[in-house]
Amino acid sequence: MSSNVRNNRPLSPHLQIYKPIPTMVASIVHRITGVALYFGTLLVAWWLIAAAIGPDYFDFVQMVMGSIVGRLVLFGFTWALLHHMIGGIRHLIWDTGAMFDKHTSTKMAKISIVLSVALTILVWVIGYAVR
Repeated sequence: MSSNVRNNRPLSPHLQIYKPIPTMVASIVHRITGVALYFGTLLVAWWLIAAAIGPDYFDFVQMVMGSIVGRLVLFGFTWALLHHMIGGIRHLIWDTGAMFDKHTSTKMAKISIVLSVALTILVWVIGYAVR
């Protein structure tokens, strides 16, 4: 009997079967940005350690972070931080039991992606303006 039950069990769906919808994409990106924040935290720690070690090493780290690649990484870290924060706020709202309907949750997913990009650009524009 147990072999018959095993043969009749459905296969679990996966990403190749599901059509990507905004809420699914937002959830996956939220998880990816959470992982990216670990890497970004190491960069912040490296920068703080360099400041503690001395001016020569700090200048080296500043040079690395100020390069084109370094700025792209920092831009990505900024976006990951803001997107993850907005996703966290979205989940906090859901924890209250609000906005679970399909239309609203899809709209929130789209807004979270657009808002995170817009806020990232705004942060960098302000950063360059006050520099």
